[in-house]
Amino acid sequence: TTSKRLADRKIAKFQKNITKRGSVPETTVKKGNDYPVGPILLGFFVFVVIGSSLFQIIRTATSGGMA
Repeated sequence: TTSKRLADRKIAKFQKNITKRGSVPETTVKKGNDYPVGPILLGFFVFVVIGSSLFQIIRTATSGGMA
């Protein structure tokens, strides 16, 4: 009958889910080479840090070591 077929379909679907249990991938997010900071921002940060340190070294050297 119709209700028997519906019940059998539900049971089959449930049994299929039971056999899949535990085979879930570790993460659903794709692992990629995404960096939290973009390369342009990283380059700008390195430019500012190295540039300011070089500026400080030059300023200290020209003032005779007494800042």
